[in-house]
This record gives sequence, structure tokens and C-alpha cells, in this order.
Amino acid sequence: MNAQTQLNIFIAMFRANILGYGGGPPTIPLVHKEVVDKYKWMSDEEFSDAVALGNTLPGPIITKLCGYIGYQIGGTLGLINAIIAAIMPTAILTIILVGTLSSFRDIPFVQGMTYAIAPVVGVLLIIMTFNFLKQSNKKAGFLGTVLLTFISLIVLEWLNVHPAILIVTLIAIALIRKPKEEKQQERGDH
Repeated sequence: MNAQTQLNIFIAMFRANILGYGGGPPTIPLVHKEVVDKYKWMSDEEFSDAVALGNTLPGPIITKLCGYIGYQIGGTLGLINAIIAAIMPTAILTIILVGTLSSFRDIPFVQGMTYAIAPVVGVLLIIMTFNFLKQSNKKAGFLGTVLLTFISLIVLEWLNVHPAILIVTLIAIALIRKPKEEKQQERGDH
């Protein structure tokens, strides 16, 4: 196994997770930056597929995502390496910051610091959403993307359906539905 690749996996996952404040959603764009932009281990489409797969499984998404990417790049050792790199920053920061911040939580500077992070996380999520919509547009077309976006919004926000139910339903529909090429071949064969 290539030691440099393992080191890069560790650095990429550690860096993304040490800077990703607030858990999975704000960390995903940072992992994307490392995996797709910096190291070019995956394409945008492959990364989007990995995030979608991670969302269907129980547990914290960032750990699953890092483990999957580590396995794809560096096999079983890469999986273990990536998970350790993903968990280590949280463990270190929890030990250091929780004790420190809880002692100073009433100080306006600490409160301001906590509130200032929220807009940055929002921007990271908007960027990631835009990237996912671009990927969806390539696969489903503009009309399909807009339709799926509005249906998802209605189902999740107004009907209050759990996201896992929507994701599993869409996966089932995708598995049942035949691709256009197969439909055209069936029509041509008859």
C-alpha cells in the first residue's frame, strides 16, 4: 500500500474535519474540496453519489462519507485511516473546547464567535446545494431537477415526511424505472 496515499487520505480527512464546525453538513463541502478539487480522487458526480449513499444509512454522515472515500482510495487501510482522521479532530476539540467554552459561555466575545459561524455554515451549505443541483441537472435535465426539488421541498417541509423515507422512495423508483436506452432498445427490437 502506498504510504504517501495513506498520508494524503489522513491529511485530507483530518483537515476537513478539524475545520468543519457543526458536524456533517458544514464539513461535507470541505471534504468535497479535498477529495474532488485538491486531490482529484473523485469527480463531482462520484462525490454526489457517495453523499447520497451516506444519507441513506443510519449514523453520522461525515464518518460514513470519509470511510467510503478512504476505502475507495486506499482499501481497508484507507477506510480505517480516514475514519480515524475524521473522528480525531472532534475528539480533540471536544476535550479542549467544551471545557474552555463552557467556562466562558456568558462572555459576549464567545457568544459572538458562536453566532458568527452560522452564516459561514449557511454559505457552505448553499454552495453544496448548488453543486448537487448542477449534477442533478446533468442527469435529470432542468425540468426534472426543478420538479424533484419542489416535490422534495413539499414532502419534507409541508408534509413533514422523514428524509430517509423520501430518499429510499426515490432510490426504489430509480431502480424500478428503466433507463431511456433500454426502453429504446425494447421498442427497436419489436
